[in-house]
Amino acid sequence: MDAYTDLIQHFREFRLLESIGAVVGWDQHTYMPTKGANHRAEQMGYLAKHGHEKLTSPKIGELLGQLDGAKLDDTQTVNVREIRRTYDRAVKMPSKLVEEIAKTVSQAQNVWAEARKKSDFPAFAPWLDKIVTLKREEAKAVGYKDSPYDALLDEYEPGATAAEITRVFAELRADLIPLVGAIAASGQKPRKDILTREYAIDRQHIFGQAAAAAIGFDFQAGRLDTTVHPFCSGIGPGDCRLTTRYHPRELNQGLFGILHEAGHGIYEQGLDHAHFGTPVGSFCSLGIHESQSRLWENQVGRGRAFWEHFFPRLRQTFPGTLDDVSLDDFIFSANNVEKSFIRVEADEATYNMHIILRFEMEQALMRGDLKPSDVPGAWNETFKRMLDLTPANDAQGCLQDIHWSMGGLGYFPTYTLGNLYAAQFMQQARKDLGDLDADFRVGQFGRLKGWLNEKIHRQGQRQRAGELCKRVTGQALSHKPLIAYLRGKYGPLYGI
Repeated sequence: MDAYTDLIQHFREFRLLESIGAVVGWDQHTYMPTKGANHRAEQMGYLAKHGHEKLTSPKIGELLGQLDGAKLDDTQTVNVREIRRTYDRAVKMPSKLVEEIAKTVSQAQNVWAEARKKSDFPAFAPWLDKIVTLKREEAKAVGYKDSPYDALLDEYEPGATAAEITRVFAELRADLIPLVGAIAASGQKPRKDILTREYAIDRQHIFGQAAAAAIGFDFQAGRLDTTVHPFCSGIGPGDCRLTTRYHPRELNQGLFGILHEAGHGIYEQGLDHAHFGTPVGSFCSLGIHESQSRLWENQVGRGRAFWEHFFPRLRQTFPGTLDDVSLDDFIFSANNVEKSFIRVEADEATYNMHIILRFEMEQALMRGDLKPSDVPGAWNETFKRMLDLTPANDAQGCLQDIHWSMGGLGYFPTYTLGNLYAAQFMQQARKDLGDLDADFRVGQFGRLKGWLNEKIHRQGQRQRAGELCKRVTGQALSHKPLIAYLRGKYGPLYGI
């Protein structure tokens, strides 16, 4: 067996352990009994420890050394480059720290779920303090040049830095604030009652699953379940799990949550499964992953053409509920712009303000400028400054997201990066493919899905996110396509 083949075999074994952990994690958030939390933490710690040992095996280091200067084809070059990057990061992390993080976040997620339900931040505070401490240890172990936050960010968005993202977000914010202000000043308001009527949860599930299948999610290779905080878990070839949450009087929560997670799922199903377990068969970055979910949820799922096809089916699914609602009324309601408390339910115009808030707070936590125990007060103060709202309680405020309980500091910026990439990719898809709205009006989404499969999904990690963006669109990442898209959508709705 040559060095390259041996390297790929070792790395795939590590990825198999990760995929087992994904199944166990999915079960924890969907069907695991509450009293199983402590045992599950032991299982997760065990898998993380042995996965880390597999990844940091001296054998991998030896094989990478043997491949230095070797003549490799394009695919082999990408795999070796990215395996070396992953290996170099992993060997800096003590095995004990990896195991401790895995155990802690497994337990913390269950504590968070109960704390969120009861709006009881003090119950979660000690766990957040422990997680922040562990993530500082991780940043110190991995190393960084300018900011400890960079070490965490690099795990989700390779090569990105806090300074770079701060600049991009500032440019976006400068154009978002006057746009949101113009919408508010227009005086135009949609009917809020439309999406807050009685929508039976079993029928929401049926409609949402049908919509996900229509846009291209393969339910022969996936499933849809419920959880506290929606997510998609790409476990491996032929197995992708979507989750959502429902509310009987909030149609948008379940429906658009499904479209969002289905976008993630379509990416996972679109990877080159012949290369499973290698970088070429893995997603590029979380920012690119989010671009796929936000593209299907918003660029497609909140568009007029989509609902010209699906609105009659929605009426049939909920007989009598929408008899007094026109298509125009429904579309306006689905695209309501209004400052709100919950990130996952925020409209496209204000959503990124929620992310900028979290981005700022995470950096403060990592620097030590913000104590975990002071998070609720800082959250409410910042929320008031950015969105001119004050949460009524911590469930509506700093406890709403699962990310900190799962150790995901550095994750949040990828959502806004995803919005930016989504707008730029969709702009290019319309140039390349022509009238996509004509497809959507008759329920055809295959051309867009095929374009995404070819241009993005099957590229794996051949390029970094920024390089992929340039390759696909011919331009560096910019906030301008997103602003142009938002103005194009909200201009006619709000008369601005």
